[in-house]
Amino acid sequence: MNSFDVFNGDADGICALHQLRLAEPREAELVTGVKRDISLLKRVEAGGGDRVTVLDISLDKNRSDLVRMLEAGAALFYCDHHFAGDVPVSANLEAVIDTSAETCTSLLINDYLNGAYLPWAVTAAFGDNLFDAARKAAVPLNLSDAQLSQLEHLGTLINYNGYGVTPEDLHFHPAELYRAISHYSDPFAFIAESADYRKLSDGYAEDIAQARNLPVAVEEQGIAVIMLADAPWTRRVSGVYGNELARENPDRAHALMTELPDGGYRISVRAPLNNKTGADELCMQFPTGGGRKAAAGVNALPAEMYGAFVDAFREMYEQ
Repeated sequence: MNSFDVFNGDADGICALHQLRLAEPREAELVTGVKRDISLLKRVEAGGGDRVTVLDISLDKNRSDLVRMLEAGAALFYCDHHFAGDVPVSANLEAVIDTSAETCTSLLINDYLNGAYLPWAVTAAFGDNLFDAARKAAVPLNLSDAQLSQLEHLGTLINYNGYGVTPEDLHFHPAELYRAISHYSDPFAFIAESADYRKLSDGYAEDIAQARNLPVAVEEQGIAVIMLADAPWTRRVSGVYGNELARENPDRAHALMTELPDGGYRISVRAPLNNKTGADELCMQFPTGGGRKAAAGVNALPAEMYGAFVDAFREMYEQ
């Protein structure tokens, strides 16, 4: 019997798996990658007697491989908050799916585990830019403002580490970062003791300082478009900078567009925090687009579609 843990390489995926394995320790092959690498089930060959845990990747984007493994007799646990489409019906599948804009996979796992490792779920919610949901979930912990800020920063750092085109862009491969975190049941101990935490914090501080000087290509009442050169630091920081902009301008939608070598664009979209909807609908209009209501992206927008994207972006969010 083989076990596989398949998870998004961002804060939500890592913290979701961490909670599960604290509650249910299990040796498993780790299958993950950069945040946008979501077609992860294609890497897994599982059949009768094998167990596969899938966290924080769209069922819709992995449907054919999910069905393949179910038909081969594998047992799957699937938890996610992205667009799923029709969920296959199988005695071999346990699915916990909720696509509402105010939750994330780690909060779903927290509910599944009856709050056993709530501080890690709060950390993940902060990392997913769900600040209100994170603070609401944290109420039973009776944390000080300083402690909440520590979990906020940790979630931001873990999420920051997931952004990049390849694992070489990252400070740590997400599997490596998960393993580092896996030794700590208490996130505050990880913050206090881990050299990996300090490395992430220093890298983030350097990258975010540069991001705050990036040029703005479009700035209107309802939308803003920020342009990024294609470099390792911009690939790392684009997502967390988009989250920061969303918090600073809660009535405005933001698109961070990274110039690709072929002239096209990689895009991260953040819906307004006061209207957390439409990002997935917008991005799915374009090739390689997808995501969730509050945050979505396009992996490779052809250069000639730049104008069409900005027009669609404006139409979605201008009042």
